[in-house]
Amino acid sequence: MLLKYDFWERKFIETEKIINYLYRTEGRAEIVHDKIIKLDLEGSLSNQAKSNIAFSLHKYQKDTKKGFVVTTLVAYIVDLPYRKSFSPSVSFHIGERAGMKFLQGAPVFAVEVRSENDYGIRAEDAIKQKRKDYFAAGTKVVWDVDLLSDDVIKSYSFNNPDNPKVFKRGEIADAEPALPSWEIAVDELFD
Repeated sequence: MLLKYDFWERKFIETEKIINYLYRTEGRAEIVHDKIIKLDLEGSLSNQAKSNIAFSLHKYQKDTKKGFVVTTLVAYIVDLPYRKSFSPSVSFHIGERAGMKFLQGAPVFAVEVRSENDYGIRAEDAIKQKRKDYFAAGTKVVWDVDLLSDDVIKSYSFNNPDNPKVFKRGEIADAEPALPSWEIAVDELFD
């Protein structure tokens, strides 16, 4: 596990302790600024979209035999200066499976489905920062899924992080360049 060492390895010990607490935390949570931050649970529409994306990714996994889909309540342990984990709504990982442990490193593709509290200036700033963190950790594509917007999916890529591809209802979304040839109809998020 890659962890930053601080004065006499004190940071290593604290980070390991926080990761151990994360295993026992109920619901979605992440380690940010050496604290466990609980994430909002999702409503039925958000859960439906997440499930349909996961189902489509599972088919992609079976077809390509490269990587695997990961759903909520799984943490990815990363080594950023102030972030030590992610827990995306849905993701795709091409690294090693970790048995009963958290996954190491960032997903290649992360989906963040907004919940009812993911709106407003503070929420937008937090979403933008988390997206930057994903890219710093090695994620190639991050989806911001907003089921209340006409711009349902904003697909951000590590090689053009400020200019998302936007997918609306009636369109087919992709996760290029993270997942070549995978796509899903935006309308499927609502079925």
